[in-house]
Amino acid sequence: MRGPLARFAHPTEVPVEEKTHTPNDKEGGVVDNQPQSSEASNDIDAIDSDAQAGVQKIEATTKVWSMSHLILAYVFIWIIYFVDSMQQGMGTLLNPYVTSAFALHSLTATTGVMSGIIGGVSKLTLAKILDIWGRPQGFLIVVLLMTVGLVMMAACNNVETYAAAQVFYWVGYNGVSYSLSVFIADTSHLKNRALMLAFISSPYIITVWISAPMTDSILSVSGIGWRWGFGIFSIITPIMCLPLFFLFTWNYQKAKKEGLIVNTPSGRTTWESIKYYFWQFDVICLILVTGGFALFLLPFNIYSYQYYGWKDPLVICLIIFGGLLLIGSVVWERFFAPVKFMPWELLKDRTVLGACILSAVLFVEYYIWTAYFSSFLQVVLNLDVTQTGYIGNIYSLGSCFFSFVVGFLIRWTGRFKWITLYFGVPVTILSIGLLIHFRQPGTHLGWIIMCEILYAFAGGACVIGEQMAVMAAAAHQHVAVVLAMEGMFSSVGGAIGGTVSAAIWTGVFPTALAKYLPAESQANLTAIYSQLPVQLSYPVGSPTRDAIILAYGDGLRWMFVAATAVTVLGLVSVAVWRDIKVSDFKQVKGRVI
Repeated sequence: MRGPLARFAHPTEVPVEEKTHTPNDKEGGVVDNQPQSSEASNDIDAIDSDAQAGVQKIEATTKVWSMSHLILAYVFIWIIYFVDSMQQGMGTLLNPYVTSAFALHSLTATTGVMSGIIGGVSKLTLAKILDIWGRPQGFLIVVLLMTVGLVMMAACNNVETYAAAQVFYWVGYNGVSYSLSVFIADTSHLKNRALMLAFISSPYIITVWISAPMTDSILSVSGIGWRWGFGIFSIITPIMCLPLFFLFTWNYQKAKKEGLIVNTPSGRTTWESIKYYFWQFDVICLILVTGGFALFLLPFNIYSYQYYGWKDPLVICLIIFGGLLLIGSVVWERFFAPVKFMPWELLKDRTVLGACILSAVLFVEYYIWTAYFSSFLQVVLNLDVTQTGYIGNIYSLGSCFFSFVVGFLIRWTGRFKWITLYFGVPVTILSIGLLIHFRQPGTHLGWIIMCEILYAFAGGACVIGEQMAVMAAAAHQHVAVVLAMEGMFSSVGGAIGGTVSAAIWTGVFPTALAKYLPAESQANLTAIYSQLPVQLSYPVGSPTRDAIILAYGDGLRWMFVAATAVTVLGLVSVAVWRDIKVSDFKQVKGRVI
């Protein structure tokens, strides 16, 4: 991101020196068509002529739309989050059954690795689309990708197609969530933004009670099956998303008619435009980073399927070439890229970098222990799908509820660092650490619920805190890209967490099964390892079920140990934040909340 880099410092601190960069080439740019008198030049609510086209368009849109349209937009956003959260909750519960349908339950975590990497890296590309072309255009693209992913999941006939569908779906799902977060940042005062972020996440408080029974009904003998579970949402999702797109477009056209938006032809030929966007989106770095992470992380998921394990030539080659691609991406960005994919000048801000690291840490620890947790609840604690869904959704329910408390505290105190540093991260470490002990076979369900509640409240403080940190440390024209960076760190962190989870599972669980299974069940070891329904088919109290439970205990113990250890890094990442008082700054323009 080029242009002046605005940094907000605590009033008692020495202001950070601004760094001047070459202005962007504004593709299809817009201008503030108001008279440029001395008064207008001093108008802090005027459209920023130095911002990129997409930022100027949304600033012009917020100037012309009515309060009723602003409220209607928030209603549409709430509905979209409601539908998406219901579908996402259902998809999480269906995931082990889909992989088990292809006799590959052990790949439950692996299917999300590639989608997590691409979904995270693609956010910076989406940020460029939102800033260069506009918010509605980027939103429509990700809705289309999410719909394609749902259709592919409904029609897949093997785990490879399902994994590819996950890439489309998560790029789209993360993109929708991200673009709506950018919209919230565009249309809310900084001091109220935490409350608005809490508002748009509130549908999870309702859908946690819907997703599990819905999934149980889908999987029942008389149910429609997991294919139609995905298929129904491939129809509902675009229908629920399009009204917001049309509302955006309507007000954009209104701003254009009033002369606030003037399209500026680029003067480029088709080939020149292709080359321009090729460099603007830094396609080379995108390929190097995505391919590098994918090749480097994939061996940790599949090594147990190779004949020689870690010594297999394929595993060694993937790690080496993945590492070389990641090194190549750094070299390309440092010495050759005409337009930087990563806005390094923003990452130099300790608040932005610290928030991004916290985001990565939280997703690493979360995906380390949650990938096989729903299977643990069903196999070890003998819960049905509905009960498992309720337990698994405690985090969504508690974190969304507590985010309102966090939002009000930030609105009241004007600060966000303290609640993340002194409550959010420490309680996260405590709750996961307690689960090292309480996840063992024979534990009472109440202890697990207690830990989940603590974890949920802490999560609400951490997520709101990290998002407020990146947005408070940047000017409006940089909000999209800093949110994209935070989202990229979280998605890549989730992929790393899923990789660690899969590595622990494939390294520990089959060995433990071979150790604990009675002689009469040893012949079924492969089927037990690869299919959740086979694990559940053995009655509680039977020697085989007891052996499976012991193997689950061995596998999850190390997952929780790893998750607890990595979360300690979160304390350091929050400690370096500047203590910004958000009530002191006006960041957005036009009619906002």
